Amino acid sequence: MKNKKGVKLWNKAKKIIPGGSQLLSKRAEMFLPEQWPSYFKKAKGVFVWDLDGNKYIDTLASIGACILGYADPDVNNAVKKVIDQGNISTLNCPEEIKLAELLCKLHSWADMVRYARGGGEAMAIAVRIARAYSGKDKIAFCGYHGWQDWYLAANLGNNKNLKEHLLPGLDPRGVPKGLRGTAIPFSYNKIEELENIVSKNKDIGVIIMEPLRNHEPMNNFLQKVRRIANKSGAVLIFDEITIGWRLSYGGAHLKYGVNPDIAVFAKGISNGFPMAAIIGKKKIMQSAQTTFISSSYWTERIGTVAALASIGKMINKKVPRHLLRIGGMFMRGMKECAKKHNIRLLVSGLSPMPHLSFDYGEDGQTIKTLYTQEMLKREFLVGSVLYVTYSLKEKHIRKYLNAADEVFCLLGQAIKDNKVRALLEGPTAHVGFKRLT
Repeated sequence: MKNKKGVKLWNKAKKIIPGGSQLLSKRAEMFLPEQWPSYFKKAKGVFVWDLDGNKYIDTLASIGACILGYADPDVNNAVKKVIDQGNISTLNCPEEIKLAELLCKLHSWADMVRYARGGGEAMAIAVRIARAYSGKDKIAFCGYHGWQDWYLAANLGNNKNLKEHLLPGLDPRGVPKGLRGTAIPFSYNKIEELENIVSKNKDIGVIIMEPLRNHEPMNNFLQKVRRIANKSGAVLIFDEITIGWRLSYGGAHLKYGVNPDIAVFAKGISNGFPMAAIIGKKKIMQSAQTTFISSSYWTERIGTVAALASIGKMINKKVPRHLLRIGGMFMRGMKECAKKHNIRLLVSGLSPMPHLSFDYGEDGQTIKTLYTQEMLKREFLVGSVLYVTYSLKEKHIRKYLNAADEVFCLLGQAIKDNKVRALLEGPTAHVGFKRLT
């Protein structure tokens, strides 16, 4: 397999684009430094073709953005029609109303909707609305919520505050120092931490969290968070950007019967086309009119139409059921494969997006990098998470497990002989955020 064109272009990109890519999670260094193909010329279903013409099964789905799979024909046809009719004009597109009505129908607790085009900016909008309503500046949060100042402010004064919230090493350089102490983290399923934050900070106006990512809520965790928000007068925001639509038709919170005051969707809502939605209760959402939130491209038509087509197909094809079944098959197969070869592999997370990690301490990342290298040779793009899509079928999982069986055989011997690093054809992959030179 040759992937020289992608590697060469990536090295060029790092010289003319700060950080190489617009998304940290798409850096070659996060997967396979000096070997990752980095660029594609075609993507369809579960397949990606790189610049050298190699064809891979992509298990990452553009870091979870495409729940249906790449270039879904139904979504693409809806978008192509809009392109021919005109994507944007001085007048607003009527699809905005149709999508808002659909989102409120699926979430009966919600009354109003605002739009954006990316997850990070949508979370910033939600925070602005919540602060405007509560009149309080401080935020208690759990989980990863993007790149904006309000979030990175958690690392002002203590750069380890965000370490356990998906991405370690996030430097708050450039974030106003005046925001220090305005964003306070708490851990998932540890309600006592949130209770402590609220008791010590009477000016908590917003509580933000992912309803779940890697773990199920325990001991009525979500219900307890809801009660704390009610008691303190804080606006409760659920970040559904990653988990939304994977467990149910809409937010994952619907499965647990706990409603927020605001929910935020992006990524999978529109199957790869830029789109985000902020939905919420009327009395809170109306605060968007007391503060300035506005952008020309939030009125374009493609994202809205793509979301309508994507949601419609997810409902008609019962996509969450498929994701659960295929993800469960993958998790069981990987556990069996690891056991067969005596590999200490941790298979965790939820069925629609299982997590893999090698339980070898500091050596785990090097082992993972070797795994990525060998799976790439077998025509798979892999990472720490497998994002199950509607296009990912049983035959693809069987092929993946066969490849993993071969690679685990190699890994097991390399670990036994202490030759993992010797088999790597490049450096070990990065962990978290690092500056690229």
